[in-house]
Amino acid sequence: MSKVRIDRINEEIAKAIAEILPTVKDPRIASAGMISVTHVDTTGDLSLSKIYLSVFPTDGQVPDRREIAAGLKSSAGFIRRELAMRVRLRLSPELHFILDDSIARGAKILDLIEKANAES
Repeated sequence: MSKVRIDRINEEIAKAIAEILPTVKDPRIASAGMISVTHVDTTGDLSLSKIYLSVFPTDGQVPDRREIAAGLKSSAGFIRRELAMRVRLRLSPELHFILDDSIARGAKILDLIEKANAES
C-alpha cells in the first residue's frame, strides 16, 4: 500500500481516537487527565495500529502509567468498534496503545535550558 495512503489513514485514526478517548467510561482513563494522541503507526495491511499517547495531568498529580495502560488495554475493544464506525476501512486494525513521554521529556529539557540561561 502506498505511503501516502497509510499516512492519510494514520491521520484519520489519530483524529478519531482523539474524539473517542473522552467518551471512554473506564475510571482509570477518565481520571488520567488530558490524553493526547501524538502519533499513529499502521501496518501496510491495516491489521495493526500502534497509537502513541501522551498524558497530561489536570489536577497536578502524576497519574500511574500502569493503571492508564491497563485501562486502555481493557477498553481497546470499545475503542476499536467506535473507530470502525468513524473511519470506513475494509477491516478495523487491532489497536496497541503505547504511552509516550517525549513531550514531558522535552518540557523538562526546556526548563533545564532556561535555568542554565538564567544563571549565566
